[in-house]
Amino acid sequence: MLRLLLVLVSFASMVFSSASAAEPSLPIRIATIGDSTMCEYPADRPKRGWGHYVEEHFRPDTVKVFNTAADGRSSKTFIQEGRWEKTLQEKPNYVFIQFGHNDSHQPTNRESTDPATTFKDNLRRYIDESRAAGAIPILVTPMVRRKWDEAGKFSEAPPTPGYRVLGTYAAAVREVGTEKKVPVIDLYASSMALVIKLGPVAFLELANSPTDSTHFNEKGARAMADLVMRDLPAAAPELAKYLNHENPAVEAKR
Repeated sequence: MLRLLLVLVSFASMVFSSASAAEPSLPIRIATIGDSTMCEYPADRPKRGWGHYVEEHFRPDTVKVFNTAADGRSSKTFIQEGRWEKTLQEKPNYVFIQFGHNDSHQPTNRESTDPATTFKDNLRRYIDESRAAGAIPILVTPMVRRKWDEAGKFSEAPPTPGYRVLGTYAAAVREVGTEKKVPVIDLYASSMALVIKLGPVAFLELANSPTDSTHFNEKGARAMADLVMRDLPAAAPELAKYLNHENPAVEAKR
């Protein structure tokens, strides 16, 4: 009887230790890496990135977001400048990864990458090094640029001659996600649906300026964050229990 009791106690201890190891202590640390559409800006500037509004979607004190996204960076230059190394030093439990806009610039630009080769290689590096550091990577496709043709229909054509089609980078993210078994939040698809629904006039309310087809004001950045967080439970079910569905500031914008 005593031996059975000791076995049961030992088993319970193992289960408890396993559960403790599987679930990080609070607050959960989330790093968000990417470009200008995701980064934070000074309070006196109207431009905003969606990474600024991730933390408010969670219950207080459950999640801490480290937004290291930076204006003008691509999947390549974010690594070259040491920003990725500094992000890992924050010891995140999760890493949200969104690149593509600057990667799609003219091939002669230093930040440019090829969607079929170097871009994918960089994503694989982020994934492998996140996992090696004990973090769970989550890929996010870049949101669409708001471009309209002469008939007023949404267009995926590059905004500038020489740019690559942004959709090819979104496709590359999805392909790497499948290859590496990493969850993908398809912001490209969800933002396209929103852009088409609102149309070229109504969507100006979310834009940084009437002539800016890429960046957002606060309302627009919050809209992108809402799309990401709407799809988060499917990508990372274990984080769903920490979402703050009772925050009026968040729910009012849904």
